[in-house]
Amino acid sequence: MNYYADVHRTRRNGEGFRITFTTDGTSFKHVDSFADVPAREGDAVFVDTLPLHHTDGVIELLRRGVEVYYLRRLTLIARRREELRLPKTARGDIKALMAIEQKWFRRVTEDFLVVRRMVVTYRLLMRTHQQFMSKYRAVSEEERRVLRPVVKALEQQMDELAKRIVNEAGRRYPAYNRLVERLGIHDSLAGKEALAELLTYIDFKKALRGLKMLLGLYRPVPPRKKRHWRIYSRDLRQSLHRLAMAYYKTVPSGRLCWQLLRQINQLLTAQAPG
Repeated sequence: MNYYADVHRTRRNGEGFRITFTTDGTSFKHVDSFADVPAREGDAVFVDTLPLHHTDGVIELLRRGVEVYYLRRLTLIARRREELRLPKTARGDIKALMAIEQKWFRRVTEDFLVVRRMVVTYRLLMRTHQQFMSKYRAVSEEERRVLRPVVKALEQQMDELAKRIVNEAGRRYPAYNRLVERLGIHDSLAGKEALAELLTYIDFKKALRGLKMLLGLYRPVPPRKKRHWRIYSRDLRQSLHRLAMAYYKTVPSGRLCWQLLRQINQLLTAQAPG
């Protein structure tokens, strides 16, 4: 049996999320956690998005033997809703979700959910560090002396979390340790963490053209013709840039990033039969 669910914010305070689901598009029910969805082994749950604090509930579904899929592009819901002339409500979004082809969904694994939660936290720390450093450079040396312990504390937390991400990726992704060895990035913690991000979010079975669009590796084009940038992920591009810095030992160009991405894709494809 297929379950179709929409995750939306609650009306009480706008901070929590509630899940509306259906199996037939006619009868709808509401739950507060994915663990409360009455799906059993052999069933499948299709959802528009997976907020981080629902990670444990989704993992419980997976351990129950339920397959979980999330939509790759949320813009497809609005497009299909307009085509079917559905209202902009939770029920309308679910009916639009039911009309989307299964190829636009990605199957979720426990490995993906666990590593993703740590990666999102690492990205948050990294953004905070970047913002803090921009202010840190603008003040005088006297103020920097006061702020220096805060910078060191942030960097220490980032390193500790990066080590956890690397350990989890090495344990959960069979190809990860081989890639680290083949790329020669053993001594770069940032590079190994970036590789873990790429393996978590990127499906390397897809065509290289799609990966090129996702990572924004096309040449700049006029604003009216920026079709390739619609699915561009800034976070993944930064991850590829950090990995390329660890691999080339210098600031890489877009061409070098593309060559490295092709090399990773070839290594993964060669290891696939084994």
